[in-house]
Amino acid sequence: MIEVKNDNEIQKMREAGKVTAAVLKQMTEMVKPGISTLDLDQAAEKTIRSFGATPLFLGYYGFPGSICASVNEEVVHGIPKKDRILKSGDIISIDTGARLDGFCSDAAITLGVGKVSDEAQRLMDVTKKSLYKAIGQVKPGRRLGDVQHAVETFAISQGMGVVRDYCGHGIGRNMHEEPSIPNFGKPGTGPLLEKGMVLAIEPMLTAGTFRVRELDDGWTVVTRDGSYAAHFEHTVAVTANGSEILTAFE
Repeated sequence: MIEVKNDNEIQKMREAGKVTAAVLKQMTEMVKPGISTLDLDQAAEKTIRSFGATPLFLGYYGFPGSICASVNEEVVHGIPKKDRILKSGDIISIDTGARLDGFCSDAAITLGVGKVSDEAQRLMDVTKKSLYKAIGQVKPGRRLGDVQHAVETFAISQGMGVVRDYCGHGIGRNMHEEPSIPNFGKPGTGPLLEKGMVLAIEPMLTAGTFRVRELDDGWTVVTRDGSYAAHFEHTVAVTANGSEILTAFE
């Protein structure tokens, strides 16, 4: 069952969203050649706790970080490491979340490190645009399949692979709630959207095949063909007339 939040609960999620937004804004300022993914993780945790919030990812099924730091061909769930040093030309997907006053927020961004290739930049641009195409479908009376279809059709039209093994999700008191939100689907199908639903929409696209595999660390997911991957996500509330991005920072 998809939980519908009342105005007070949405306000709490709005406050939690501000925490995650602050972290991602901080990450855009910190990512540069020479920094380690562990440096980013430690800074993110400090920022989250400075709001009186707790890191949503830290300890989740044993995950060791406050962010997922996925570099280049890593799609999602990359573990922050002291010896993973970013270099010019890399791209890094940073996924993070916070819990505040009993409610969660979750968002992700992919950033270029130094000067990146035109192909890498285009992948990031298309992935980000696909997120906003999906958010544009979020309004009462639309179907969840409309949201999913928006990602798929735009990504494929731009020649990108759409990762099928991982998906977005509902969010609220828990990070993962109903419904699951794949980045592909048929328009006019799925649950009817209504005011008070909150969705974590997160396109994951690749510059090559959609096929992925999990590394031996039990977390990091990479593209099977070694192509670069990008990941953008926002926590989005369905409002009376459309949608509100609760994790906006730009």
